[in-house]
Amino acid sequence: MGFRGRFLAGLAGRAALLVLGLILLIASFWVDGLAVARLLAGAFAGWSLYELWRFIQRTNVELARFLEAIRLHDLSQSFAHVAEGSGFTEIGQALDDSIRGLREERLRLTGASRFCEAVLDDAPTPLLTIDDGRIELANKAARRLFQRHQGVRIEDFTIYGTTFAQCLRESSAGPARLVPLMIEGLPQTAMVSAATVHRLGILVRVVAVQPIQGELNAVELAAQSDLVRVLTHEIMNSMTPVTSLAHTAASLMVEADRGGGGAVHDARLAVETLARRAEGVMGFVGSYRQISKSPEVRRRSFEAGPWARELEALFRAGHAADGVDFTLNLSSDRVILEADPDLLCQVLINLLRNAADAARDHSSAPAASLSLARLAAGRVQIDVEDNGPGVPEALRQDVFLPFFTTKANGSGVGLSLARQVVLAHRGSIGIGESEMGGARFRILL
Repeated sequence: MGFRGRFLAGLAGRAALLVLGLILLIASFWVDGLAVARLLAGAFAGWSLYELWRFIQRTNVELARFLEAIRLHDLSQSFAHVAEGSGFTEIGQALDDSIRGLREERLRLTGASRFCEAVLDDAPTPLLTIDDGRIELANKAARRLFQRHQGVRIEDFTIYGTTFAQCLRESSAGPARLVPLMIEGLPQTAMVSAATVHRLGILVRVVAVQPIQGELNAVELAAQSDLVRVLTHEIMNSMTPVTSLAHTAASLMVEADRGGGGAVHDARLAVETLARRAEGVMGFVGSYRQISKSPEVRRRSFEAGPWARELEALFRAGHAADGVDFTLNLSSDRVILEADPDLLCQVLINLLRNAADAARDHSSAPAASLSLARLAAGRVQIDVEDNGPGVPEALRQDVFLPFFTTKANGSGVGLSLARQVVLAHRGSIGIGESEMGGARFRILL
């Protein structure tokens, strides 16, 4: 017999007891001298009515309690009615099974929600959410990238560039686009894409900001290296026989020229000049072969303080430091660098020499400085500054190109190699204006 049959049987039995109690009560009024029996019959009828009401109401109470537990999200309730009979054991078990199923579903959804939150928070792409003009940094990557501003308005993000702030204001679902960013004083390029999602019934924009300056730099360096490799190869292949023939011709002209002067003597001088210039071109082209080779980085951890003081001693020992007021600024001796100390030293020595030359040629009191500091995001910032004429904004990207130089006797190799070394460290380098009045080369590692 199922729950329905047992419930009906229990209902019929209690109804029959109530009818019997009423019959006995009515019968006791027809016979005199049955006062006690009348009381007993009335009590029996009242008990039967109560049992019938409690039996009917019990199901409603349990269902109400079940619905209340669902409404209040209280899934710890129990509805078991062991050995109560009349089907209440089954209905209690059914309600308990429902509560247990809801509890397991809640655990599953909670686990899935935590997993999604962990994936979102640890995603490598910085994500922003925009809700009614309010911007929130949705994950760790975003908090690492955007750490300089205060506030949650779009206007607060203009510190990273007005173009980027305007992009946040206008960003809508669509194809990704390239947007300039200013991070720690260095220009960057980011790919920005957006999507619209529902959150608690409200449309929220999710903006992904992927800095790709490193990838762009790598592609650019690869193209430059390929170009330099091809050019130097072709030039040297062409110049090798020219150089050889020039030397041969110069030797023959020496034998032909017996000191008589005239045209033979002039021809000998011209051929010797040609041979020397051919050698010079070969040496010049050979010096650029190093640009086509990626530097081998032997990275290790070391303290910045002692290393920077050795770097200062090297700079002061050279002629470039003559007459230049040099300052070393360290935020802490305990700043740890993860880099190749030799390659990084070579880069900074070249930058310091350039800074000293620029300051000496421009100012009556030339000055240069080297600063190292650890940023909040864990990166290390290295600045080389001077009080020279600075670098015009139109030339700030060109100075890192191979062969480009503003010096009369410059080779155009130094800054290009410096950029290669920094990028090989997965860092970035850029030029800005120094508070000293000249140029500021900033390296982020």
